[in-house]
Amino acid sequence: MIHYIKHDDVDTEKWDRCINKAYNGMVYGYSWYLDVVCKEWDALVEDDYYRVFPITANKKAGIHYMYQPLFTQQLGIFSQGILNEEITRQFLEAIPSKYRLIEINLNAFNKPDIEKAPSHYIENRNYELDLIPPYEEIKKHYSKNLKRNLKKAEKEGITFMKSVKPEDVIDIFRKHRGKYIKKLDSEAYRKLKHLIYVLIYRGRGQVWGAYDSRNNMVAGAVFVKSSHKWIFLFSGTSSDAREMGAMPYLLDRFIFHNAHSNATFDFEGSNDENLARFYRSFGAKQCSYYQYTRNSLPWLVKNGVNAVKKLKNSIK
Repeated sequence: MIHYIKHDDVDTEKWDRCINKAYNGMVYGYSWYLDVVCKEWDALVEDDYYRVFPITANKKAGIHYMYQPLFTQQLGIFSQGILNEEITRQFLEAIPSKYRLIEINLNAFNKPDIEKAPSHYIENRNYELDLIPPYEEIKKHYSKNLKRNLKKAEKEGITFMKSVKPEDVIDIFRKHRGKYIKKLDSEAYRKLKHLIYVLIYRGRGQVWGAYDSRNNMVAGAVFVKSSHKWIFLFSGTSSDAREMGAMPYLLDRFIFHNAHSNATFDFEGSNDENLARFYRSFGAKQCSYYQYTRNSLPWLVKNGVNAVKKLKNSIK
């Protein structure tokens, strides 16, 4: 039986044990990870934590809603047994009715019955690279353009370090691409910094940096260990990094040092075609996960929410 449990009543030891044993366990699902990215999350729990489902929620203007926290690509049901459409349906129907607006990402192993409710699901793309083969075998599948960029980085004298400060990567991002992403405010960056340090403390996070010939950091990346998977969680690049091939070089070096291991490299996206093309250039294969949406707000409120979304999407 599925039970709804408030945040303070979640047995975090049993919860994390479930994530450890789950065949689809992911680092995003651990209680300590959720504590950083979502202030007060509740839970759906089946039996004695055999299956778990985090309720990442908030309340605004009297409306309870569920949302996908920043820095968590996938959540949904984590299970010690195989999942199917019926189990997925039961969990989604067990979400308390007080949550009138729901926009969450299920994980790739959650199998929704899309034909029965197609309007509730949006397919998202992800890209993963198998790290089991030796590096030279993996490199054979690199695109011609990627190989050109790696030669460019070599010519520019790009070097790398395996351990750099999280703040340095975040600062590069904020000064460049971050200027154009409105949803990332000071609180979001504070949360990201805290999360990276928690991951490093727990032995699950690595922060790598790429440097130009003058020893200036031009690119950085945060990699997270999640079961038999490495996740490319966050990155930052300077305005000069692209011309130097710094990020392709940094990712290639990470792949080199982790090849021939029982792991996959999760690029964590993307629906953006330019990013997707870049990830495919490493030989990564596309896989999918679904966003689940449900809006049971009153008609006038629902239209107001939709209008605000359309307005935000129209602003570049």
